[in-house]
Amino acid sequence: MLFSPALEEGRLIKRYKRFLADIETADGELMTIHCPNTGSMLNCMVEGGQVWFSRSNDPKRKLPGTWEISETPQGRLAYVNTGRANRLIEEALLAGQISELKGFSALKREVAYGQENSRIDFRLEYSDGFAFVEVKSVTLGFEGSRIAAFPDAVTQRGAKHLRELASLAREGVRAVQLYCVNLTGVDAVRPAQEIDPGYAAALREAVAAGVQVLAYGVSLTPETVVVDRRLAVIL
Repeated sequence: MLFSPALEEGRLIKRYKRFLADIETADGELMTIHCPNTGSMLNCMVEGGQVWFSRSNDPKRKLPGTWEISETPQGRLAYVNTGRANRLIEEALLAGQISELKGFSALKREVAYGQENSRIDFRLEYSDGFAFVEVKSVTLGFEGSRIAAFPDAVTQRGAKHLRELASLAREGVRAVQLYCVNLTGVDAVRPAQEIDPGYAAALREAVAAGVQVLAYGVSLTPETVVVDRRLAVIL
């Protein structure tokens, strides 16, 4: 995915009220921009660190920009716009970059399913049936480690999705949990047991039920972001 128009660079002053961030642009302009990340952004931002944002000229928007990339305390880059993780994965699926999910004949987004009124991110159609694919964006990294983790805050919704996938798997339907690791400098991903033990337990139960767990990393620069490699999953 090419950032168009090009991202602008700034410096983070602070993030607050979850969806707001104050920044200073490279030209010295002080701005409040939208933070499109519902998580805690733990280990994902540092006050005074570099940020890159997209600017909008839409007069109907309350805020003039959207935070896209963050410099982390470990010196990595994190793609913090979690709302675009599905777009990244869709591009990779259509390009055949996710080898385990090649060969589908149709792709549908946001399909209703399950016993808990859920919507799956992608339903892929193959000659022998469907594959249900749930996508999670990962940005949590740690100093001195090349292993990322998910989630960065307690997520009951994430555990619910794993229960739904496990139910499908028990019925013989292919169910996939796919982690899109939007963080440079990592080789693997694991459940963040220390943050959300309930999610970690749900993930192990889902795997035992037959859910396939995949993780893919990205190549990330202020110009472009693209899914480019498979990462290890540590359970």
